[in-house]
Amino acid sequence: MWKEFKKFALKGNVMDMAIGVIIGSAFGAIVSSLVNDIFMPLIGLLFKTNGLNEKYILLKGSDAFVEGMSVEQATEAGANILTYGKFIGIIINFILIALVLFFVVKGINKLKDLGKKEEEEAPAPRLCPFCKQPVADDATRCPHCTSELPEQAE
Repeated sequence: MWKEFKKFALKGNVMDMAIGVIIGSAFGAIVSSLVNDIFMPLIGLLFKTNGLNEKYILLKGSDAFVEGMSVEQATEAGANILTYGKFIGIIINFILIALVLFFVVKGINKLKDLGKKEEEEAPAPRLCPFCKQPVADDATRCPHCTSELPEQAE
């Protein structure tokens, strides 16, 4: 059983997938930092707040809720809030990851195409000189109009 597991775990596909997961998690951390540390403060300037993550809409207050509380304080006070700032941050995070992955895949596809030879075009099909329908190369009669076909020059 150990040999089977070793053979499975060391296959190229499994190792490639493991490396992809590790790089993906590191890439996710980089994008999260980019969103939280660079974009969110800039967007926060538009909303006149220190961080967009602190923006929320009060759905239902409580006795302990006071206007101007942070998200954590409002939640602890028992208020029912909608934290749209975090949602906007997650959307920005997704868009950035999708954009970067689009360019990475586009670059990889371009590199793959560099090494390929241009495929030769398929020759035009042989046409019957009478009815202009396609005919097999080795046919002596047209299957459409039954005319005798002239010998094909090779």
